[in-house]
Amino acid sequence: MAKKSKGNRIQVILECTEHKTTGLPGTSRYISQKNKKNTPERMELKKYNPILKKMTVHKEIK
Repeated sequence: MAKKSKGNRIQVILECTEHKTTGLPGTSRYISQKNKKNTPERMELKKYNPILKKMTVHKEIK
């Protein structure tokens, strides 16, 4: 039978940093996972923003 442990992986929400400054309606958010033991600081990834139609930096929000 498989183990039933919580583990160190958690779900995080990534939100676009450039979208807030434009004043356009809506938000660009992605859901991802990270290992909180290996990366205790907040994540930053380049993801596609469909509203701005370009790659932007998305930071982890709480």
